[in-house]
Amino acid sequence: MITRKERKNECLEWIEAIIIAVIIASIIKFFFFEIIQVDGNSMYPTLHHKDRLIVNKISYIFHEPEVGDIVTFAYPSDTSVDFIKRIVAKEGDTVEIKNNYLYINGEKKEEPYIYEKKMMDFPPVVVPSNSFFVLGDNRNNSRDSRYIDVGFLKKENIKGKAIFRIWPLDSIGSLNKDR
Repeated sequence: MITRKERKNECLEWIEAIIIAVIIASIIKFFFFEIIQVDGNSMYPTLHHKDRLIVNKISYIFHEPEVGDIVTFAYPSDTSVDFIKRIVAKEGDTVEIKNNYLYINGEKKEEPYIYEKKMMDFPPVVVPSNSFFVLGDNRNNSRDSRYIDVGFLKKENIKGKAIFRIWPLDSIGSLNKDR
């Protein structure tokens, strides 16, 4: 027969285990990884509305973001909203869009991941120090570095690198293959 004291001890152990699990999960979410849901179609066809992704929040502590990385960051005009875009250029690079193609340092880029080949021209700009130029893959439906309210993305404003799609189930996989 279980005594009242044993029941109380077991209940306290369960409460303690739950509290520890919540603390560990919070630490992991805050410092290491986060699951996000894509809202909108600015990264279509690479990412779809309502896709769920794992974002690595510590990778940029150990190395610099790279061209081709898909990153999350706070929208500068409303930091309660997160954006997800692809880095296309880094500090010192000259970015230009002309005749429906992206040019980095005068070199035409092949971008098999973009949705529509027809894009508005964008005059040449040089990416400032400690910054990146980000674009959505759905260029005609993306609020990105071409717009003053987003502008150049500062490294310290990057929240993390999207690394893996976990939903929908038929699209599970790494996001690094589209560089």
